[in-house]
Amino acid sequence: MIPIYSIIITGVISLILGLLLGYLLYKKVVQNRVDSVEKYSQKILADAEKEASNIKKDAALQAKDILYQTKIEFERESKEKKEQLLIQEKRLLHKEENLDRKIEQIEKREAAQADRDKDIEKRENELKRMENECERLIAEQRIQLEKLAGISSEEAKQQLISSMEMEAKHEAAKIMRRIENEARAEADRKAQEILSLAVKRYAGEYVAEKTVSVVNLPNEEMKGRIIGREGRNIRAIEAATGIDLIIDDTPEAVILSGFNPVRREVAKIALERLIDDGRIHPARIEEVVAKVDKEIEAAIKDAGEQAAFDVGVHGIHHELIKLVGRLKYRSSYAQNVLQHSREVAFLCGIMAAELGLNVKQAKRAGLLHDIGKAVDHEVEGPHAIIGADLAKKYGESNQVVHAIAAHHEEVAPETVLAVLVQAADTLSGARPGARQEMLESYVKRLEGLEKIAMSFQGVNKSYAIQAGREIRIIVESKIVDDSQVFIVCKDIAKKIEKELSYPGQIKVTVIRETRAVEYAK
Repeated sequence: MIPIYSIIITGVISLILGLLLGYLLYKKVVQNRVDSVEKYSQKILADAEKEASNIKKDAALQAKDILYQTKIEFERESKEKKEQLLIQEKRLLHKEENLDRKIEQIEKREAAQADRDKDIEKRENELKRMENECERLIAEQRIQLEKLAGISSEEAKQQLISSMEMEAKHEAAKIMRRIENEARAEADRKAQEILSLAVKRYAGEYVAEKTVSVVNLPNEEMKGRIIGREGRNIRAIEAATGIDLIIDDTPEAVILSGFNPVRREVAKIALERLIDDGRIHPARIEEVVAKVDKEIEAAIKDAGEQAAFDVGVHGIHHELIKLVGRLKYRSSYAQNVLQHSREVAFLCGIMAAELGLNVKQAKRAGLLHDIGKAVDHEVEGPHAIIGADLAKKYGESNQVVHAIAAHHEEVAPETVLAVLVQAADTLSGARPGARQEMLESYVKRLEGLEKIAMSFQGVNKSYAIQAGREIRIIVESKIVDDSQVFIVCKDIAKKIEKELSYPGQIKVTVIRETRAVEYAK
């Protein structure tokens, strides 16, 4: 029987041998793998070295090619720059030659200029000497001329200045005439269109109503009844109405005299009622006058309201309405002032519409333009200024107040509205049949026109024609020339406006005639 220790020892030895044999086999396998890896690595290194060698060769070739191309490009650019430098050098040489030539020319010119300066200096000295000599000769000649002419140089200078001033005035007059003619032609054309349109569109009465101050009687016996016992009736009438009764030889008529048109109308109506009634005594007179006075006040208010309604103007102060109504009993050159105010309002409205202005305001100014005539017998001053003060007092606008004040140019017109009121007032008063005047005042106006015209120097004759609406003046051709004609015409017109009172407008025509007369023998 084999002992157990030997078996164990044999097993251990077999295990150790097996492990040793396994290690040797593993080492051999690993060595083989390492050898194969080294061979593969060497092959890769060899391939890499070969590839690197090829790349190095290609890079060297490319570097040589680039170097060659760069060299060629550098040589080409160098050649071009050399050529450009040569061209610029030639240009610089050419410019330098030109500058040299110019410098030489300038030097020659400077030399010539210096010579000329010397020559000019010599001539200036000669001229100064000659000028002094001329001044001396002129002074001598002036002294001799003053002795021969008998006037000094200052007097001759004044005469020359006067003649030049006169010539300048003539030229200015010609220019003024041309400008005025052009402006007047255009303004007249436009104004004629507007005025003709206003006249066409206004359908007023041709002749205005007149106010009278005469009471017709049924018979001559009525005069005695009006006078009454010891004149008590006539005194009662005059005391109640404030109007004077004139009973003269006028057949079947009694004349009422007074400055207040309303009182005169009260007296007229009251007297007519007393005559119709037949009971004429102081108590009855006072009763009738009081009754008529109330009726007239109501009629005045109604007339004012009706006029404002007809014109289309609203918001007028009630005191102004009363003043407008009072114009019914006021006349101007036999033209009823209320009817005239209506016409002016309508005409102002028509022209304002054509000019694109405020039609309501224009009608308002036209209706109120003559309200001063309602109280001008009680207040001193022109009726235009009185009316403007009343309008301002009762709250009218500044434009309306100014138009009222300026419609007879007591105040210079500053607005288009003021000019419109002037034109409409003239148009209403100047149309045929609108106004009448006494023969005496008519003759005085004609005489005044001719007297004003004859007061100017150079006027030979003057004739007032067209019922005093035109004056023709003949001037001396030797005293007044063509240019002065317009100045004389304007001065005469201004003097007429300043000194005369007249309805409408007056045309001033100045005539200058030159006649040449010769006799054939």
